[in-house]
Amino acid sequence: MSVSGVTVAKPFDGTAPDRPMLIGGQWVEAVAGEWIDVVSPGHRGLKLARVPRAREEDADRAVAAARKAWPAWRDLHFKERQKALLQIADALEKAAEDLAQLTAWDTGNALRPQARPESQTLVNLFRYFGGIAGEFKGTVLPAGSDQLQYTRRESLGVVAGILPWNSPLMIAGMKVPAALAAGNTIVLKAAEDAPLTILLMAEIASKFLPDGVLNVLTGFGTEVGEALVQHKGVDKVSFTGSSRVGHHVAEAAGSRLAHVSLELGGKSPSIVFPDAATDATVDGLLTAMRFTRQGQSCTAGSRLFVHEDVFDDVVGRLVEKVKLLKVGDPLDEATDMGAIINQKQFDQIKNYIEDGRSQSGVRVALDGEGKVPDGLDGFYQAPTIFANVDNSWRIAQEEIFGPVLVAIPWRTRDEVIRMANDSTYGLAAYVWSNKLDEAIDTANRIESGWVQVNQGGGQNIGQSYGGYKSSGIGREFSLEGAMESFTQIKQINVKIG
Repeated sequence: MSVSGVTVAKPFDGTAPDRPMLIGGQWVEAVAGEWIDVVSPGHRGLKLARVPRAREEDADRAVAAARKAWPAWRDLHFKERQKALLQIADALEKAAEDLAQLTAWDTGNALRPQARPESQTLVNLFRYFGGIAGEFKGTVLPAGSDQLQYTRRESLGVVAGILPWNSPLMIAGMKVPAALAAGNTIVLKAAEDAPLTILLMAEIASKFLPDGVLNVLTGFGTEVGEALVQHKGVDKVSFTGSSRVGHHVAEAAGSRLAHVSLELGGKSPSIVFPDAATDATVDGLLTAMRFTRQGQSCTAGSRLFVHEDVFDDVVGRLVEKVKLLKVGDPLDEATDMGAIINQKQFDQIKNYIEDGRSQSGVRVALDGEGKVPDGLDGFYQAPTIFANVDNSWRIAQEEIFGPVLVAIPWRTRDEVIRMANDSTYGLAAYVWSNKLDEAIDTANRIESGWVQVNQGGGQNIGQSYGGYKSSGIGREFSLEGAMESFTQIKQINVKIG
């Protein structure tokens, strides 16, 4: 099977075709003629394709194309934008399996538990934002019979969407249809480690959009990504990535008063009360930790706080569940956990594991070393669980972005809430209790933008999603978030008679 020139059926033949980028409706190379190899995380050294190494001149071209296309796209009746987004959703749904298989090659995420759900989420997000395209509207103030005072929700202009490598399709689905439904045009910068699914998405979507409405650049964040953040023709920067880079994006975009939204890192707490030591909770903890995405998720519940009365029981049962996960080739239907994205991230995870082992009093409840099956030639890391961890340790404070869980005992509710909030992050949190008042009060007191009670699944389309503190600013995934992120309010006062 061939998807846009990239073979996605096993065995991959390694021909590494060139995949140009999209600017103004044309598939083009970089001005400098440079290329970047895209390498498979699950098959060490295997080149999947080459993509252009875009730089500042390419950012100029893409922004100019988006700026040219904006007035006509902005001025369309919302039904026309709606029609285009719904057509894209239908086309993406037909290509969902191709997108899923390419995601498994491109990101290392396992096909069954991760890549297929991600491609379907992309479809659902285009369909959702297409469906609500007519809701980007203002209000009328009752100011007397001689006054018409109303607001307009107007698009911002050119949006730069900067994507991460861990879930590129889902994150693109949070940005692209929302920005387009509101009447903006967009320049996407795909992650250099996982650009192929974004290029395929753009190839499908561009067939239903005027030239320049959707543009995709490939290249390094420090080069073309930085050029977009600094570009005077970019009205809004929507960035998803690390908190370290996010601080820089906020500073750079803020210096020219550009609109900005940031969805950044996390070190999310899961709090288990003694009455919730059940099999359902253990299953939920496994899901919340995002083990089946190799822990490479900003919402991973990677700090597990368990009441000391049930600590050994819950941790022990969780270990037995996690042991059943199969680490393997992302394209294998039986695989539960795929590959880490690249060598740098793989080495960083190893460093954190060694740091955890070195702490006095730590207990390695599940040792991931030597648990990767023979015959795999990629960046594979089996799950590791540390018990009796102190909340002040590096492994409990810093985002590892890998399959490493730390378990911390607690005694009182005030104590665990204090520890949960003792973090620079505040993206997600999970509370497990059978007492509703206890669960809700705890959820209310946690400093996090998203708290789940007695469940550990992913975001629901239509919810307000975003972080507190160093986990970001702004909201996405919903109509309210899209209105906040991709429109501005104009107040108009009219004297009548």
